[in-house]
Amino acid sequence: MKIAQLLKFSALMVVTLGLVIGCAGTTEEDTNKKPQGDAASAIAAAEKAYKIALDELYAWRDTGKIIKKAKKALKAGNDAKAIKLANKAKKQAEDAVAQKYAELDRLKAMLADDEMTNTGAAADYQVVRGDNLWDISAKAEVYSNPYQWPLIYKANKDQIKDADLIYPGQNLTIDQNASASDIDAAINHAKTRGSWSIGVVESSDEAYLAR
Repeated sequence: MKIAQLLKFSALMVVTLGLVIGCAGTTEEDTNKKPQGDAASAIAAAEKAYKIALDELYAWRDTGKIIKKAKKALKAGNDAKAIKLANKAKKQAEDAVAQKYAELDRLKAMLADDEMTNTGAAADYQVVRGDNLWDISAKAEVYSNPYQWPLIYKANKDQIKDADLIYPGQNLTIDQNASASDIDAAINHAKTRGSWSIGVVESSDEAYLAR
């Protein structure tokens, strides 16, 4: 009876140990598979981010290559390397899209500034030694056209008596919102003004200001 009980107990222990070993084997197998699953998920996330960057037409050239390297590492069983490469590719793709919209925001801000400049806002120019209205008007930051100098003269008629005589330190208003007809009138006056003398207000200038 004791022998039978001992055999029964031994059989039970074998089954129990088998279950324990089986469970341990399953746990170890799951543990081995988990990094692979993490690597596969990381690669999938990288591919998704890369597709968004491609759709935005702003993907970096080597992002796709990095994803291929990640897949190769996964296939070779190097899960840690695969995850590292996939995360790098994902960050690149996300950074590329962020860079695109940052650049668009910068351009929008520039356009907004230009609109403010061209909707009645006036710029200032401080006269330095040797300046004259012709040279000031020719400057790129002013009109890029010397023949538009009468616009400056007219915008500052309260402080410029003789168009041929300005002084260092004067702060001149530059009208950036002149109409096409105003510009044409200024250019026409500059070309047909006639003879002039420093210290004398020419009658043609007076007629131009009176328009």
